[in-house]
Amino acid sequence: MKIIESSKIKEKAYVEKLENGLTIIIIPKNNTKKKYVIWGTHFGSIDNHFIMPQTGEEVYIPDGVAHFLEHKMFEQPNGTNSLDTLMAMGIDANAYTTNDHTAYLFECTNHFEEGLTELMDYVQHPYFTEENVEKEKGIIGQEINMYDDDPGWRMYMNAMDCMYEQNPIKIDIAGTIESISKITPDVLYKCYNTFYHPSNMTMVLCGDFKPEQLLEQIKQRLESKQNQGEIKRIYPPKEEKINKPFKIEKMEVSTPIFMMGYKDVENSKEDKIKKHIAIEILLNMIIGKSSKLYQKFYQEGLLLAKPDFDYEFNEQYAHILLSGTSKDPKKVEQGIIKTIEEMQQNGLEEEHFERVRRKIYGDYVIEYNSVADIARMFLADTMKGIQSFDYIEQFETVTKEYTENVLKNIFKQENKILSIIEPNT
Repeated sequence: MKIIESSKIKEKAYVEKLENGLTIIIIPKNNTKKKYVIWGTHFGSIDNHFIMPQTGEEVYIPDGVAHFLEHKMFEQPNGTNSLDTLMAMGIDANAYTTNDHTAYLFECTNHFEEGLTELMDYVQHPYFTEENVEKEKGIIGQEINMYDDDPGWRMYMNAMDCMYEQNPIKIDIAGTIESISKITPDVLYKCYNTFYHPSNMTMVLCGDFKPEQLLEQIKQRLESKQNQGEIKRIYPPKEEKINKPFKIEKMEVSTPIFMMGYKDVENSKEDKIKKHIAIEILLNMIIGKSSKLYQKFYQEGLLLAKPDFDYEFNEQYAHILLSGTSKDPKKVEQGIIKTIEEMQQNGLEEEHFERVRRKIYGDYVIEYNSVADIARMFLADTMKGIQSFDYIEQFETVTKEYTENVLKNIFKQENKILSIIEPNT
C-alpha cells in the first residue's frame, strides 16, 4: 500500500487503488476504541446529465435521483432494512447525499467485522421494485415539503439562485415532488450501474487497524466487477457573473436570517488548498469572534452569535457564504462591506492575521482527534481531488501577502449576493 504521511502531525494514511478501480484509504489511530468507515460514490445532486460508459447512451435523469437512490439502498429482498440491522448490533449507521457525492457510513466500538459485512453487502446489492420505489416517493415527498418549510434551507437555496443561473447546484438535493414522480426502478438501476462502480468509489476507514489485514478483509467482501470506462458528466457552461444581487422571502421566523455570499469566478485547479486556507483566515478576521466588527455588532445587539461561514467549491462551482440572524441584515451587510474595503485599502493587520492563522491551524490539528472527522474529511477531499494532509503541510505557504491578494480578487462588490428570510408580519 502507498503510505502518505504528514510530518507535522505524525499521522499516516495507507492508500490502495484496487484493480477494479476502488480507492481504499486507511488511517490508523492506535489506542482508540472507536472505528469508523465511510464508503462514498462520486455521484451527487449535480450529476443529472451524463453518458453511460457501458453503452455510450446519453442520459438525463430527474432531479433528486442521487438522494432517492441513497434512501433505497438499505432495503433488502427479504423485507429487512440494513440500517435497522446495523443499529440492532449497537452500530451507529447513517448515509447522506451532497452536491457531489453520496456516502454510507457507520461508527462502532464492537462488531466492526459484522458491520463491514452488512455495509458492503447492501451497497453492492441494490433492490428496486415498482412497489418499493412508489412507496419511497411518499416518504421523500414529505421530506421535500419539510425542507420547503425550513427557513434556513430556503435561505440557502435562494442564495444559490442569486449566485447561479443554470448551474445544477441550484437543484434541491432531494429534488421536487414533480421530479421524483418520474423516478422508476430502471432509472435507479441505470444510475447505480454507472456511478456505483468501484472505479467511481472511495472507502475510508479510521481506527485501531492493521492496514494490510484490513485491506484483505475488504477484498474478501468485494464483488467482482468488470472495469468500465470514465463517466462523461455533462454540465452547463460556467458562468462568469452572479445571477441576481439579492433575494428576500417572507416566512415564519421571529427574527430575520440572512446569507451573504461572494462568487469565486476565478475558481481553478491551482492553489485550491492555499486559497481555502486564506479564505478561512479572512472570514475569521472580518467577522469572526475575535474581530472588531463582530464585537461592535454584538454590543449593539445586531448579532447575538458569530455568523457561520464556509467556502463551498468543486470543479463546477465556488463561493463564500456568511450566514446569521439579525434584526437588521442590511446593516450587517454594510458593516461587512466596509470592513472588507478597509482591509483591501490598508492591508491586513499583522498581529490579527497571525493570531487568527494560529487558531485555524490549531483547529485543523484538533480534527485529527476524531475518527469520524478524519474519515469524513478524507472522503470529501478525495471527491474534490484533494489530499487532506495538504491542508496541514501547505499551511505555512499561506502568507499575509497571498491572503491580501485573495481578499482583492474574490471579495468584489460585483460578485456579492444577499439572501434574506424576513418575518411574515
